[in-house]
Amino acid sequence: MNKAETMTQIDSKANAPAAITLIEAVTQALAYEMRNDDRVLVLGEDVGVNGGVFRATAGLHAQFGSGRVLDTPLDETTIAGLTVGLASQGMRPVAEAQFDGFMYPMVDHIVCHAARLRYRTRGRLTCPMVLRVPWGGGIRAPEHHSEANEAIFTNVPGLRVVMPSSPQRAYGLLLAAIRDPDPVIYFEPKRIYRAYKEIVPDDGEALPLDVCYVLRDGTDVTLVTWGAQVKECLEAADKLAAEGISAEVIDVATLRPLDFDTIAESVSRTGRCVIVHEAPKTAGFGAEIAARLAEESMYDLLAPVERVTGYDTHIPLFRLEMKYLPSVERIVTAAKRTLAAG
Repeated sequence: MNKAETMTQIDSKANAPAAITLIEAVTQALAYEMRNDDRVLVLGEDVGVNGGVFRATAGLHAQFGSGRVLDTPLDETTIAGLTVGLASQGMRPVAEAQFDGFMYPMVDHIVCHAARLRYRTRGRLTCPMVLRVPWGGGIRAPEHHSEANEAIFTNVPGLRVVMPSSPQRAYGLLLAAIRDPDPVIYFEPKRIYRAYKEIVPDDGEALPLDVCYVLRDGTDVTLVTWGAQVKECLEAADKLAAEGISAEVIDVATLRPLDFDTIAESVSRTGRCVIVHEAPKTAGFGAEIAARLAEESMYDLLAPVERVTGYDTHIPLFRLEMKYLPSVERIVTAAKRTLAAG
């Protein structure tokens, strides 16, 4: 290799995108949209000067100023109402709920107004807003800071419910959510905010909403999950593979509307399904998927559908927190039960 080729290779490496975490991918997506669409603004508690409690908006205030990065009062009801108002008048606001357990004062505006605006006005008005919600447990947080309440919002017509599980999907799905003409609840699994890094080009390429992502092909059992539990499911698939069991892993990614076809197609090949989520079991979103499989894929199933979930109690404080969350061992055991059943 001559000197010119060596220098070209060095320059190419210097210009290559760096590997970033999920939280950094969120920041990158927000900055991209704010640079390219003046209608996009960010609002929430401490999102401005401080850059947010998890630093998801770090640096945005310095880049775009207080007119587009708004520090709000500590009042979730006001944040939600302001966001709906801005969206209905042509802006594309991205609000932060700070923690999933802080969403409940926002429900009135989300359910009664944001989700119904298109329906109520027969399409004359839409509500292109995103509510970013740091979601789930595993960070040793106190009460109201570790909830997994996604199923509440999957029951609301007019909402999209999205949850990324990797830096690349966080970037692409957030771009798509901001560009969507209807309200999106964008849950961010905070347990994996900084768990690992991926190269995420800042190219403005959105990923499709309303589709599941098959992360690993398999033939014996289908593992269906979303958010932080993708990590445990992939690890469980590795453990099963070591025992000669081939597990397909599906990241739901968009919970509502659900891409059931991808799940059904997988189950038609494997004949078995394990659904994994950290929310409580009763009326969790896994129950919806299981019911759909019973209705539409009954004759493909060789064994009952298994659910590996959190327990029907509030998530405990940190001493017991990881015992509450679905573990690799619980997922592996459930998968083996489906194989033993038929």
